[in-house]
Amino acid sequence: MEEETTLVARTAFQRLMMEQALAMAQELERAGDAAPDGQVLDQLETLAVARGRELTRGALEGALQRQVDEFEKKLREAAAADVGTGDTTKGPRRVKSSRRPVR
Repeated sequence: MEEETTLVARTAFQRLMMEQALAMAQELERAGDAAPDGQVLDQLETLAVARGRELTRGALEGALQRQVDEFEKKLREAAAADVGTGDTTKGPRRVKSSRRPVR
């Protein structure tokens, strides 16, 4: 008996990876069912290696892109904070004395 499971994705990247892994599993099941006797292992292994590479490459690209997006977000927030406060990057100002030098 097959059991249904609910998975929760906390990010868009996680959701994408779950969908791709599920699609790969479904494709492997269909290919295994359709493979002629004596060729099941060879056909499934070939398919699993090819799809596994694609899944791994996509996972790496997605994880790296997520890091880039987070870094860019931090840069934008820092830039907005600097603009909002005006002179946060400037050093202390010198105060001019109103006294005249003593001679």
